[in-house]
Amino acid sequence: MFSPNTLRLAVMMFLQFFVWGAWYVSMTGFINDQQMSAVTGAAYSVGPLAAIIAPFFLGMVADRFFATERVLSALHILGGLALFAAPSFAASFELQPPPENASLFYKLVLHDLPAYTHPFILALLVHMLCYMPTLGLSTSLAFHNLDDQEKQFPLVRVAGTIGWIVGNIAVSFLPAKDKSPEQFYLAGGAAILLGLYSLTLPHTPPPQKGKKPTLGQILGTDSLVLFRSTSYTVFIICSFLLCIPLAGYYAYARTYVESANVLINGSATFTMSLGQMSEVFFMLVMPLFFAFLGVKWMLAVGMAAWVLRYGLFAAAAGDQITWMIVLGVLLHGICYDFFFVTGMIYVDKKAHKEIRSQAQGFLVLVTQGLGLGLGAKLFAAHVMMHTTDQGIDWRTVWLYPAVFAGIVLVAFCALFWDRPEEATLAASKEAVPAEA
Repeated sequence: MFSPNTLRLAVMMFLQFFVWGAWYVSMTGFINDQQMSAVTGAAYSVGPLAAIIAPFFLGMVADRFFATERVLSALHILGGLALFAAPSFAASFELQPPPENASLFYKLVLHDLPAYTHPFILALLVHMLCYMPTLGLSTSLAFHNLDDQEKQFPLVRVAGTIGWIVGNIAVSFLPAKDKSPEQFYLAGGAAILLGLYSLTLPHTPPPQKGKKPTLGQILGTDSLVLFRSTSYTVFIICSFLLCIPLAGYYAYARTYVESANVLINGSATFTMSLGQMSEVFFMLVMPLFFAFLGVKWMLAVGMAAWVLRYGLFAAAAGDQITWMIVLGVLLHGICYDFFFVTGMIYVDKKAHKEIRSQAQGFLVLVTQGLGLGLGAKLFAAHVMMHTTDQGIDWRTVWLYPAVFAGIVLVAFCALFWDRPEEATLAASKEAVPAEA
């Protein structure tokens, strides 16, 4: 099961998520230390914004013109250089509270627009424009070179989780821990290393090389044919909706953990890495759960874990009940593996091989792009509305997303039925429109 080829892909996945984990969570420590906390929302919005702009075109490039490993190499090297430059652009930045009579549209959309022009944010945007497409491309490359995705992909993907953990922990040993500018140099160096390593990965040629591209392929819309499947449509809609409240965890959970003084080695980022440690366990046992639960209930359990996580955070607020906060963090293994990783496997099985990269890119766009992007904007306004001179009302902040995620869970369980005839779309030529 763990062949030499699998090991090579696991190293790729380790570095892929080390790059992200070495700065994404701890970044708020650096931002606050540089007196630019007003750009926090923007900092966590550039990733979703990049996920909206980039994946479709690059999925088409990987499918048609260049080998996937070469596209990965170029993107990681360019993205690494942008991360190296980011801390040099740090400068204090403040936003005045919006007027009390301001419209909801102004509060949600217009108020923080100046933050997006901050040079530090622009450097992060350049990096994320390079990085976000590699999530779908690395997954597509791994699936292409694995014989049994359900059994082998979790073993490859768990290396990514370990990479994220190592990145989180490495930051806690830097001179100023979460406040260190060195976190960006560490991540940038790892990205360049991954760019070079990508050239040694199994050759993954573009499946449609030499064929005349259609407009749908250029725009990356061929994968939309999968919406012929009712279950796929329900999956995509629920994935988008669930990612709206999920954005709050990635942007504010570290701040919440730090405010509750639940620190390991003096670092809230180290505490947050407990979630990825649990992810390792659940990734390894995923094949067993697949056998007993199937796709629907794997996804449902993942959604339910998000409801429970936010419920625990809300219940722990005020009294700062440590065990509830830690348990909420530890649930990340189920939250991520059962929802995101299962979703990747489901999409790979649904999509015909000729649109597989585009289908994975579309999933990234819907979840990492539209869902988390909208969620970051809404959650930033949500936190602002429940912040007073005494601090943030964390109980209310976490209660709303718990209820929202619960509604999505109920809708998914009622509407998602992956019927046998729909499951054959991946092998059906009807899943790909005829070329013009």
